[in-house]
Amino acid sequence: MIELQHVSKKYLSNKALDDIDIHFSKGKIIGVIGENGSGKSTMLKLMAGLLQPTYGEVLVDEKRADRKISTKVAYMSDIDQFYPFFTVNQLVEFYESQFSDFQTKKAGDILDFMDIEGAEKIKHLSKGNRGRVKMAVTLARNAPYILLDEPFSGLDPMVRTSLVQGVIQYIDLQSQTLIITTHEINEIEALLDEVIVLREGKILGQQSTENIRIKYQMNVVDWMKKLYEGGSGYE
Repeated sequence: MIELQHVSKKYLSNKALDDIDIHFSKGKIIGVIGENGSGKSTMLKLMAGLLQPTYGEVLVDEKRADRKISTKVAYMSDIDQFYPFFTVNQLVEFYESQFSDFQTKKAGDILDFMDIEGAEKIKHLSKGNRGRVKMAVTLARNAPYILLDEPFSGLDPMVRTSLVQGVIQYIDLQSQTLIITTHEINEIEALLDEVIVLREGKILGQQSTENIRIKYQMNVVDWMKKLYEGGSGYE
């Protein structure tokens, strides 16, 4: 389980997260949604151990999240952070050298599914194909927690569809938890077990998607709009 215990994160005078107290249960696909600047990316970076909270504590399986927590957490950034001179195959080899849980065959299977040639240089790939490659090497890790930060941002609908299918096929919810931030809510709503809504660094609501549909009789986007208009997400 991942826990944020009264976590705040400040960048100079800007408070990106404000007294967040929440836990993420195992074996689920959880969406973290909200407007730009709501704190979604900061939350994932804290869970990945890439940032430290200004106040509070972030725990992954009861251990404080720091750089060493990468043994348990596979994190995919919303920006490209690859060596551009690598080929796709060289990137796979690099990940294999860095992470003991990296599964090379699985990476190859995902790249085949996404129609990516291993001999291609990363700098020559389109944005959509770089997104596919990022997804492949992240999902190829056998880490208990997978964090995807805006994996569909700026991609055309056809590319988003193939990436969503990749998520479905290559996550093992018996042993893994997926936490994903996205603006493309409609495309992934069917995947999500649970949704957390952020605004200005605060949690407005946390609900199962089933509860949103049955109790509130809404889809996730309409529920988020209700919360932004002042409704409660914890009823």
